[in-house]
Amino acid sequence: MQTDPSTTWHHDHNFHTGNALAERNTRLVLWITLVTMVVEISAGWWFNSMALLADGWHMSSHALAIGLTAVAYATARRYAQDPRFAFGTWKIEVLAGFASAIFLLGVAAMMVLGSVERILSPQPIRYQEAVLVAVLGLGVNIVCAVLLGRSRDHGHGHDHGHGHPPHGHGHEDLNLKSAYVHVLTDAATSVLAIVALLGGWFFGWSWLDPLMGIVGAVLVAVWARGLIVQTGRVLLDREMDHPVVDEIRAVMATGPGAGDTRITDLHVWRVGREAYACAMTLVTHDPGLTPEAVRRRLAVHEEVVHSTIEIHHDTRSARLSAGLRA
Repeated sequence: MQTDPSTTWHHDHNFHTGNALAERNTRLVLWITLVTMVVEISAGWWFNSMALLADGWHMSSHALAIGLTAVAYATARRYAQDPRFAFGTWKIEVLAGFASAIFLLGVAAMMVLGSVERILSPQPIRYQEAVLVAVLGLGVNIVCAVLLGRSRDHGHGHDHGHGHPPHGHGHEDLNLKSAYVHVLTDAATSVLAIVALLGGWFFGWSWLDPLMGIVGAVLVAVWARGLIVQTGRVLLDREMDHPVVDEIRAVMATGPGAGDTRITDLHVWRVGREAYACAMTLVTHDPGLTPEAVRRRLAVHEEVVHSTIEIHHDTRSARLSAGLRA
């Protein structure tokens, strides 16, 4: 029976398996945030409480960011087999993480503006009510952080065998991390708010509230910057300083005929949390070196899931070397 060549050489280019637990828990966190937001806004309107209203609308910003995370998971899963995406849909999740980090910077800027306004124009604070709201917000954020924390992928090492030691590549789910950072920043600002409100309530330190707002904004900005750097590196394919690049060079520098082969061009980029593609051009004196032989060498590193190999055989140099040996 003959085999269809197109079937033999075809392979799937979706290298991302998704994160079902993270998607499920993100949706649950979104619902918890939305319910808390509606309760706080409704109670603030009913009891004429500006503190409840303000925290409720603040919750809406986090609901928007967490909703973006959930939508990214669903979209990446829906279009996973769409051939228009050359290397799958994983970067939809990374793009959502980048957008969420930018949104966090906006939150930090608004926190600074609000705090400066309070310093320049102090307003009376209803401390008992405000502390109650802050404690409620902290409780909700702790529950959400636990749910998202259980879903996080902390990265793991790869033991490649063949004398290669295991190493950690930090394969984080950046989409999940963006939602997690939003929850953590909200929890941190709630703690700072509680400290500031207690200081104002018991000691009359009204200046402590806007000061803690500025401290919280700096903390949010630092976390946002870290997330922007991580997601931006993936989106811009800045991976040539990753350990896997040196591993690819090392594996090509060993084995039969390695001294007669050199890498003249190498590009490595990430196509999934734990998956890399590479395009490599080789010049060799070995007439028997084939792309399949190179792929067998690379197979020791299971994270290299796709490779494009171009080989130039330098037959003139090979004949000259043979003549010199004779």
